[in-house]
This record gives sequence, structure tokens and C-alpha cells, in this order.
Amino acid sequence: MAHVSYTRRSFLKATAAGLLWPALKPAPVVHTVRGSVRVNQLGLTLMHEHILVDFIGATETGPHRWDRAAVVTRMLPCLQELKQLGCRTLVECTPSYLGKDPLLLRELSERSGIQIITNVGYYGAVDNKYLPPHAFTETADQLADRWVADYENGIDNTGIRPGFMKISVNPGPLSELHRKLVTAAARTHKRTGLTIYSHTGPYVPAFEQIDILKQEGVSPSAFVWVHAQGQNMVHYARAVREGAWVSLDGLDTGNVDKYAETLLLMKENNLLHRTLLSHDAGWYDPAQPNGGPISRDYTVLFKRLMPNLNKQGFTRKDWKQLLEENPGKVLGL
Repeated sequence: MAHVSYTRRSFLKATAAGLLWPALKPAPVVHTVRGSVRVNQLGLTLMHEHILVDFIGATETGPHRWDRAAVVTRMLPCLQELKQLGCRTLVECTPSYLGKDPLLLRELSERSGIQIITNVGYYGAVDNKYLPPHAFTETADQLADRWVADYENGIDNTGIRPGFMKISVNPGPLSELHRKLVTAAARTHKRTGLTIYSHTGPYVPAFEQIDILKQEGVSPSAFVWVHAQGQNMVHYARAVREGAWVSLDGLDTGNVDKYAETLLLMKENNLLHRTLLSHDAGWYDPAQPNGGPISRDYTVLFKRLMPNLNKQGFTRKDWKQLLEENPGKVLGL
């Protein structure tokens, strides 16, 4: 009996110390406009798209500018087609004060079956046209407090939580204002875990932002270099070495061959595991009748790029990496 008792005590101690099996950790989740899902439920994901974008400016935009029912009528068939093509999740990158409407996104998600992920953060590009007045006067910590509140309580008291941050900077060396936006994003990340998407473009501001994140104690793995297409493979490799994500998110019918070339080079240089892919499509414009012409659609990847790359040796494993595994790693909390 004494031997059995001793064995039991040893077993319990070892179990408590995690020596017999690793402690169970909850699977990462992502907040969609209809609630949280596990990362393995994201499925095939388009990482940078839009539904509606309002270009009038921060002080004039708002839901009074569009008819949600009309937007749903126009955009629902686009999402339904995506669903038929196998897409399960769409990351909607329209930021605050540029037409972001979480309630519209939730209705479209419910009716289409596509999981939609929205964001929190401010857009500084286009010479600050889309920044609210308080963004100029508040500190980085005050801005972070606003974004954290939206994360914790739901955006604009809708109960809809953001699944990532979306900020933006001008394509040159960072201004003090834009450095503040990046700092606010870093501090929000530390309090929420949300990944930072930054509309950036050229490599100079990309690496300036990475430096700010490191100064704030944030890993570059939390940073997505948005609109990186058109830059040099040397800069992509440097970003990946830092741990950041390279987002090629301007795919359309006119650049399929260029995207295929870039993705083949990313694969050849072992960079595919930090690469993201999307169209930056959508763009219902409330200033135009019936939203204006939708100049891009969400299907070029499926109908044009995939057949192109499959003929050049892209495999199911490559596509799974790009469109399922990478999105889960980027967005998982």
C-alpha cells in the first residue's frame, strides 16, 4: 500500500508540473463580425478586401451617407460567388472614418455565409484626410485607449469586436503624427494581441514602422506590410527575416502575370510562409449612383492566378500555406 501511495503522489506532482504531458492551451481565436471562431475555422481567406469605402473625408462620413439595404443588394451576389468558389473568410480592411460599417458587414456575413473580419485604428495616408480631429491632438496612449475600448466593448457600442488593427502612413519618411499612430498601434497590440495592418507601400516607411514596434517591445511578427507589391525581393527577404508579414494585396486582371512571377520568387526564396495575398477589391462608393462601377472583383485569384501558377508548379500545399495557414497565424489571438 505504501508503494502505491508513493507512486500516486509522484504521479500527481509530475502532472501538476506538466512533466507527463504539456499543459493544454486554448486554440487561437479570431473575432469576426458574428462572433469569435477558432483559427482552424477560417478556411480559405482573402486577407485584404473591401465592401464599401467613402472618400468624402473624416468629418463628413458616416452611415447617413449610404443606404445599407442598397449596399447589401449590390454586394451580396459578389460574396455569394466567393462562397461558391470555396472562400470562407474575408478580411475587410476599410478603416474608421473611411466608411467602416460593422452592422452592414454583419448583415452581409449572415446572408452570404462568408465570415467577415473588421478592424480598429486610423488611416493617416492621403495627407491625413481620413483622420478625425482628435487624432491630431491626443497622445498615442489616448488613441490606444480608444482602440482598446472598441476591442473590449465592441466598435461604436455595436458589440462587434475587431479582429485586427488597420492604420496607414504616407509613402515617405514617417511624420511625427504617423509615428504616433504606429506607437498607438503598438501599445494597443500589447493590450489586446491584435495584429497591425499598415497601409504602407514603399519599403522605407515599412522598416521605420518595424523599428518603432521593436522600440515599443512589440515583435515584428505583429506587423503586416500592406501594399508591399512592386517592391524588391531583397526588401521582402529583410522583412521576413525581421519576422514581419509581406502582403501582396492589389491583384487584378491586369497584373496576374506579375503576381505569378513574384509568388514564384517568394517560393523559390523560402519566403512563402510570411506572404499574404489578396485583391483589395470591393469599393462600393456611396457618392456614386448604385455604388459606381466595381472596377475589381474578388475572383481573379481563383479564376486567373490559380490556374496560372498551377501550370508553373504551385501545389495544394503552397495554396494551403498562403490562403489558410498564414491567415490563421496572422490573425489568431
